[in-house]
Amino acid sequence: MNAFIPATKTISLEPYGILHNNVHYQLSSKELHDLTIDKDMGREASSGSLAVNTGEFTGRSPMDRFIVKDAITEDKVWWGNINIPFDSEKFDKLYDKVIAYLNEKELFVRDCYACAEDAYKLNIRVVNEYSWSNMFAYNMFLRPTEKELEAFDPEWTVINAPGFMADAEVDGTRQHNFAILNFSRKIALVGGTGYTGEIKKGIFSALNFILPVFKNTLPMHCSANVGEEGDTAIFFGLSGTGKTTLSTDPNRKLIGDDEHGWTADNTVFNFEGGCYAKVIDLSKENEPEIYGAIKQGAILENVIMDDKGVVDFSDTSITQNTRVSYPIYHIDNIQQPSIGKNVKNIFFLTADAFGVLPPISKLTPAQAAYHFISGYTAKVAGTEAGVVEPQPSFSACFGAPFMPLHPAKYAEMLSKKMKESGVDVWLINTGWTGGPYGVGTRMKLKYTRAMISAALNGELGLYNYDNYHIHSVFGVAQPRECPGVPTKVLSPRATWNNDEAYYKTAFKLTNAFRENFKKFEEYASEEIRRGGPQRYAF
Repeated sequence: MNAFIPATKTISLEPYGILHNNVHYQLSSKELHDLTIDKDMGREASSGSLAVNTGEFTGRSPMDRFIVKDAITEDKVWWGNINIPFDSEKFDKLYDKVIAYLNEKELFVRDCYACAEDAYKLNIRVVNEYSWSNMFAYNMFLRPTEKELEAFDPEWTVINAPGFMADAEVDGTRQHNFAILNFSRKIALVGGTGYTGEIKKGIFSALNFILPVFKNTLPMHCSANVGEEGDTAIFFGLSGTGKTTLSTDPNRKLIGDDEHGWTADNTVFNFEGGCYAKVIDLSKENEPEIYGAIKQGAILENVIMDDKGVVDFSDTSITQNTRVSYPIYHIDNIQQPSIGKNVKNIFFLTADAFGVLPPISKLTPAQAAYHFISGYTAKVAGTEAGVVEPQPSFSACFGAPFMPLHPAKYAEMLSKKMKESGVDVWLINTGWTGGPYGVGTRMKLKYTRAMISAALNGELGLYNYDNYHIHSVFGVAQPRECPGVPTKVLSPRATWNNDEAYYKTAFKLTNAFRENFKKFEEYASEEIRRGGPQRYAF
């Protein structure tokens, strides 16, 4: 049994089966920062931020994410290799084993909530084995006032035990790590992994079930910001496509960078109280707001530092998925509260490593629904074992690992909201130009920012299709001109200087789109099916 260190402010966890009182409750960010360093579980970077190593897991483990199959979920969840069923009796036994393990540990507890819109607020209690995991919860969830804490009643509980290793044969898990949602007991149980993203994604997944089923609200894996005229923009995209970077705009107020809800009355609200950004190749010149947010109170994950605490953001020797979490107030230009109305533009971000999609294109409603269900980006060499050339990667609704319902349900809700609000939908390729990965180059961030600004400002002649070229393979409308962007850059074919190679690669990608969409065809209307690429190679 570990030696107990007297807790400062404590709380009883007896309702959860934890009987000792060595529980630190609601510690400040600075106290958790200092405790982590005192315990030799992290170092202070030269910026003042805390740097930790998450251990064996430096990212999520989708195959070890489960949902308890019970009366609430049995007929509603889209079961399969994304939403893997877990037996309720197995869950109860595993929970008891985790609690027995935590009864011998010093613990850190935080009461917080998700959803900035009061009508949707979800009170959460997070119980952590590690001090820095609790600091992550402080950063990422919304922070109650002292008055709100006086009558705080947690609805959901996150039990986080990175040091507990499951016995797969006995416990019903795939291996020693696991992240399990139980909607009947309202518990997210996370063990065997120190990767903090599992904590926030557990609650995100829960809300992705609760909001559409019980609140008629669309949950979205997206970032969002608002302009001076009160117009809201939404940015969908998978990890590495620029969701956080592009929504953090000095000319627009940030609502949030990852998880939002869109209500029936056209209001968008942030689920979170912080940001969780990738920091690979981060620079002050390209991403000044995020760079400036890395200070006292931020947590860097799996980065490499020198003896003086200076971080080398280009060093991926631990992982390509280097991260930082920070409270949203580390960004100067934020929307308070984190709520926006009057949605005017939606951007689907994709890092196309094949280099064939236009850098910006306007989508019809059918195309928007098709691309939302598809959720395309690409893997490049080195990001995963065995990946030696670009590979298409599809994640329905730009967030399949967190979506308990069938993707068609979310797509149906999004399509309805797009029609009701009259939004413009854009497909943005933040990936490669002038050829595929290894031949071409990554699209310049300044060009992508210029294209998004032009779309937001109405400078792309939306209603004059003479200003657009309809792509002969993908069928999307690509603008012929855009302020601040060389004309040639707007045409992916022109940047290749090799038409035969370009079209051969483009057809290869359209085949991948069509093959992926087969599993959704029975749920999609003819209109949506025709929103995808219609030409393909045999």
